[in-house]
Amino acid sequence: MEPVVLDLRNTDDPRDVIHRAVQCLAEGGVMGLPTETVYGIAASGLVAEAVERLSTTSPGSPDQELRALGLRSADEALEWVPRMGRLGRRLARRCWPGPVTLVFDVSPQEGRFGELPASVRDAVITQGRLRVRVPAHAAIQDILRLLRAPLILSPAGRNGHPAASTAQEVLSQFGDHLAMILDDGPSRYGQASTVVRVSEDRWEIIREGVVPARTIERLASCVIVFVCTGNTCRSPMAEGIAKKLLAERLGVSPEDLIKHGFLILSAGLSAVMGYPPTSEAVQVAQTMGVNISDHLSQPLTATLITQADYLFTMTEDHRRAILAEVPEAAGRVELLSPTGEDISDPIGSDLDTYLHCARQIEDNLIQRVASLEP
Repeated sequence: MEPVVLDLRNTDDPRDVIHRAVQCLAEGGVMGLPTETVYGIAASGLVAEAVERLSTTSPGSPDQELRALGLRSADEALEWVPRMGRLGRRLARRCWPGPVTLVFDVSPQEGRFGELPASVRDAVITQGRLRVRVPAHAAIQDILRLLRAPLILSPAGRNGHPAASTAQEVLSQFGDHLAMILDDGPSRYGQASTVVRVSEDRWEIIREGVVPARTIERLASCVIVFVCTGNTCRSPMAEGIAKKLLAERLGVSPEDLIKHGFLILSAGLSAVMGYPPTSEAVQVAQTMGVNISDHLSQPLTATLITQADYLFTMTEDHRRAILAEVPEAAGRVELLSPTGEDISDPIGSDLDTYLHCARQIEDNLIQRVASLEP
């Protein structure tokens, strides 16, 4: 019996389609779903019989034996993988929702695994490892919000063949085994997600997919952002001086910091995109062996706040403004001065004032850089 195929693109009420999909999953149906990468086969993690049918419907190749736990967000993932670690949390925060699957070492006795039937735990945890995916596709996000259970996801591909990128391909390969298929046209990328294993402070790519290795390297880096108002004097000087000090500590060039796990940036709360630093800031930085002449200003966005591991502000007012916009960043936003002193804005002042400001920034950075870890 062929499955019901619901076209998300040609419906008067997309909410009705989502509700029917949720009902299908809750009642133990196995269904085909679109993601931003490829189509997948899904079952509710709370229905053991459905997950067993999923395993026999899409056995996959050895590379696909580990089914992925489909969740709504990085925050929810922490409930399942409480020992995700600093690097794992960093990648989850930056990659999700999106086309990256993260693999963690887990124990069935930790987190929320007690909510799943034993056979489902066995299906998703193999050799102590769990694959987690937070798809960016709106339909799956809507389903997860209403289902109130994790999805068990498997690529819609048989015996090592590329996974389906259209609903028609899912129908032709798995039609007799599915209760329903959601059709949202060709997948956005038409390529599988990148699978990254995270173990403590190390990562390795198990399968390169949509996101290339060089991007994962950047996403895995410790991102440090220095914040002032206009991003034309204090924070660019702090960025340049920090790169110099950290490079000296590691015995590398500032250009190679990314290869050693650090990405140092600056931004301004009221900055306009693309302005050069003040001539005084450039001149003072040069006397300290730092070149900031190529710097271009950028505004501090909510995305940059979310992605940063450390945000060092020049003043307490800057710190409060960031937390007012993104309260959940509280553990990552600090004054640059460990003793709580503001670094005053030198804009419009003479070179001596700029030099005093730069030396104040350097003195604080010497303390900060000594304790930074990737």
